[in-house]
Amino acid sequence: AAGVGKGTLFRRFGDRTGLIRHLYAARLAPLRDQIENGPPPLGPSGAPRERIAAIIDAIAVIKLENAHLMIALEGGGAPAHRLHETADYVAVHELLTDLVTASGGDPRYAGWVAHVLLAAVRADLLRHLVDVEKRSHAEIRANLRAFTTHTLSFRPPGGA
Repeated sequence: AAGVGKGTLFRRFGDRTGLIRHLYAARLAPLRDQIENGPPPLGPSGAPRERIAAIIDAIAVIKLENAHLMIALEGGGAPAHRLHETADYVAVHELLTDLVTASGGDPRYAGWVAHVLLAAVRADLLRHLVDVEKRSHAEIRANLRAFTTHTLSFRPPGGA
């Protein structure tokens, strides 16, 4: 559709995964800007709990709207653990970890909670909920908000 050959694409992006990462980065850029510079609830001046819920919701929206792209990126032909090593994942995980701690969460578990929240918005899970369980985007987002709120109220056994 772009009027260029396959060779041109591979010279520019390296491989299929490079092309997919570039497309993902372009679609993620507005969200990244809102998180870094925007107003609440996504922006840096938002209250931690509301900001966490807004970030998880925004990630879900991007993944729901770009399901094929997101599944290809998250699967990517590489072992699943590589997803957790990407710069985007590491950055959002670190941000969520800091926000969980700032919201009163136990710092010993903040990283774990951030991983669990991000697992809830994996593209393959969202795709399953839409395609197999026939859940609407609105229902998924409402359930994610409830799950996020519940997860942020987690208190480790034996107290903090």
